[in-house]
Amino acid sequence: MNDSVKVGWAALIERFGLNLPTPAVVSEVGPGARRTFIENGHRREHYTPQYLPQDTVCGHLRFALRYEPVDMAAMVGVMRLMDPAELAEWLRAEPTGQYARRAWFFYEWATGKLLDVPDAGVMKYVPALSEDMHITAAPVRSSRHKIEDNLLGVPGYCPTVRRTEAIVEYQGKRLDQRAREVLAECEPDILARAVSYLFSKETTKSFEIEHEVPSNDKAERFVRSLKEASRVSLGRMDDLIALQNRIVNPKYAAEGLRDFQNFVGETAGFDYTEVVHFICPRPEDIHRLMRSWHGMSERIVGQTDPVVAAALASFGFVFLHPFEDGNGRIHRFLIHKILSDEGFTPDGALFPVSASIMRDMAGYDRCLEAFSKSIHPFIDWRWTSDKEVEVLNETHDLYAYFDATPQVEYLYGRIENTIEVDLKEELTFLARFDASLRAVNAAYDMPNRKAALFTKLALQNNGRLSGGKRKKFPELDDDEVTFLEKAIRIALEDLDEGDDDTPPPPTP
Repeated sequence: MNDSVKVGWAALIERFGLNLPTPAVVSEVGPGARRTFIENGHRREHYTPQYLPQDTVCGHLRFALRYEPVDMAAMVGVMRLMDPAELAEWLRAEPTGQYARRAWFFYEWATGKLLDVPDAGVMKYVPALSEDMHITAAPVRSSRHKIEDNLLGVPGYCPTVRRTEAIVEYQGKRLDQRAREVLAECEPDILARAVSYLFSKETTKSFEIEHEVPSNDKAERFVRSLKEASRVSLGRMDDLIALQNRIVNPKYAAEGLRDFQNFVGETAGFDYTEVVHFICPRPEDIHRLMRSWHGMSERIVGQTDPVVAAALASFGFVFLHPFEDGNGRIHRFLIHKILSDEGFTPDGALFPVSASIMRDMAGYDRCLEAFSKSIHPFIDWRWTSDKEVEVLNETHDLYAYFDATPQVEYLYGRIENTIEVDLKEELTFLARFDASLRAVNAAYDMPNRKAALFTKLALQNNGRLSGGKRKKFPELDDDEVTFLEKAIRIALEDLDEGDDDTPPPPTP
């Protein structure tokens, strides 16, 4: 029999009947030793009886603020529903206490109402979010509470990110520095060609994720948008609408935010049953959510870890799904834009994250489902007679206050992968191709187009022409083909040994 009782955020969610997902960390107090359990992606913390808080709202708030990462949706819900007199009484009893002051700050931050208490006196500032448990933004001081507002958002839209071992490990790898080291090993002309290719690769793969093959014009418009990403302001809705108009079929160009309920799903079965995977925010909520998303984006860019900023803005955008078409491409565009604006990406370059995502679509789906599956049970919806989704309950906070830790961890992993695979592979290929082409041109007098084709086909088959490709060069006899293949192999061997000089052609 389990005699443990829930405390902290889990207890407060139950007390107020909040329609919210289970917190990332659930705490309980009961007999037995202090232990940690990992269950279905959630952490359960078992505390011994001496940790048991008073069974009051403020008692559980104190416990949560001291021992648990902040569940922002629960925090906002509790502050709206709790008796402010109870909070004022706690604050008067402990006017310098950090937990009482943090709760006071969150009450006024979440509700927009002032508690009937005087401003804090002379005392030390404390952070709103514990730096040990959260990834935070540069602090803004609130003199009334003597609190440093280090939240990753604004009232109305504020995700949280837990300081996990995985994120700390990624931060320690200095991936921005690693990318610069990879590019520094490259000759300028090769680098320029590689960057051009990477922009095209990001475009192709971003469309491919959505099972779409863009026309040349559509692809060129997306490449141009990527290259001009710095011109798009995260604080202006008009800029995002203009971006959407550039990258979608003109028939589906948006004039503003959607005014209809949309969802992500698929048709399955012989009866064409529609399977719903994700229900987007209600149309009556989308304007308010997007205004707050803009505020969050402006708050964090330049004020926190660049990868965290990119994850919050990009995944937050796609979860809101403000347009009928183009949401996924804009989501991935935002990753590039923010990493570039923050100087995390080397100047003029690009991380083709979409290519890395394509290699791990199962992981990408899990990343998206970490959010969609967590909120789905709390959305009351039905099919209308027109086979459209209708949401029947209040869902704003499900999209505005969520734990974005899975999305940050996933994006960090894809950035590392694209540096070590896409950047290195493309630079290595171009270096090998150029060295091989120089060797072919030095060894045999043939048109450059033919020499480039011979080089490419040989490199695709470990330095030798396959039987089928041999037919593309009927003008060459077998000895000449063998001679050119040997020239390529010698060039590659010299390149691998670090010889930058063009290798001499082999002796026939």
